[in-house]
Amino acid sequence: MPKATRAADARRLTDIPNIGPAMAGDLRLLGVEAPPDLHGQDPVALYLRLCRLTEARHDPCVLDTLMAAVAFIEHDDARPWWAFTEQRKRDWPTVEAALPAALRRTG
Repeated sequence: MPKATRAADARRLTDIPNIGPAMAGDLRLLGVEAPPDLHGQDPVALYLRLCRLTEARHDPCVLDTLMAAVAFIEHDDARPWWAFTEQRKRDWPTVEAALPAALRRTG
């Protein structure tokens, strides 16, 4: 099934570019049931909440994907998730510091 090219055309979470079944499951765990639910969401807050809910430190690329999904819903920005990596890397020290202590990298 092809991905939506405009947010208005996304009916299911998996219609959003970069979102497959596993990421759609993570979004549902976060209470995001439909594409419009991402509007106004903070990708960093979503990432941190996902880590807390699953008690696991998720790969930073998950944050890139959340950034891409919110950008698509809010701005019809259908860039691939890796287009957000540079921005995430700039902010990563702050994000990692906000993780629960048990999930932070040591050494």
